[in-house]
Amino acid sequence: MNSATANVPTENGSRYLQQLCKHWSHSLDVDFTPEHGTIIFPRDARGADWDDDAKAVLKAEPENLAIRLEASSAEHLAALKGVLERHLDRFAHREAPLTFDWQAG
Repeated sequence: MNSATANVPTENGSRYLQQLCKHWSHSLDVDFTPEHGTIIFPRDARGADWDDDAKAVLKAEPENLAIRLEASSAEHLAALKGVLERHLDRFAHREAPLTFDWQAG
């Protein structure tokens, strides 16, 4: 399993977490509260042919949105990073682009 974490500086982490989770709850398995969210990306989501499901875990903190991604391959992980960044930047249009300091593992 490939994974990456990022801490995104923002005072609106809870708002963005909830917007993202609500947005994807119509088509993906999503569980969230104002402080914590989990999104499961099935292996066949959007026509992708990944080896396994992927997961995003989000945690809203007072001045930060913490993100952890898990995917079956480095390619899948890179694609998820891009999707998450684009969606969060869209929701955070007033302070976009957000800063994502991705770290392996």
